Amino acid sequence: MKRKRRTPEQVIALLRDAEADLAAGLSVEQVCKKIESASRRTSAGRASTAGAKGNTMKRLKQLEAENKQLKKAVADLTLEKQALKDIAEGNF
Repeated sequence: MKRKRRTPEQVIALLRDAEADLAAGLSVEQVCKKIESASRRTSAGRASTAGAKGNTMKRLKQLEAENKQLKKAVADLTLEKQALKDIAEGNF
């Protein structure tokens, strides 16, 4: 079964609806079935997005992507530095 892709805004809206349903007395399994999600994923999503707004989630995703790029750049520069150091020492 193909997984549905949802925007951060859609996830937050679904989680808010789920919280309302849980407060109304529905069980976790019923709420998960209603929003078409696994209970474990829903619990993790509620914990990670507690009180977040759509813009906050979008910014978080942007920062994660930027962090990934920066980590890659640092790794590349570290390899280049080590290669230059080895060449300077004559260990090639």
